[in-house]
Amino acid sequence: MGARPLPRKFEFHWGKGLVTEEASVVTPYFEPTVQLLVYDSGERAIRFCGYEHGKMGRYPLVVSEQHLERIGAELRKNKELHRLLKRLVG
Repeated sequence: MGARPLPRKFEFHWGKGLVTEEASVVTPYFEPTVQLLVYDSGERAIRFCGYEHGKMGRYPLVVSEQHLERIGAELRKNKELHRLLKRLVG
């Protein structure tokens, strides 16, 4: 596990674009990750996901309480992602 290059492409059946910011922490089990997606249309979205052995998992993101501070510190390093998440929690 480790840093993945940014920006990098993503594609869904409803649209495509770039992952422009990413915050993640390595845990003994997987790598919980929060990403800023910027679609080709300019729309932005936040993806909550996890990686295992370098591949994105197909499961809901679960972050243990013991890892919240670390992922929070990583999120604060990503200006736009942090700004959007602040809107989520008020």
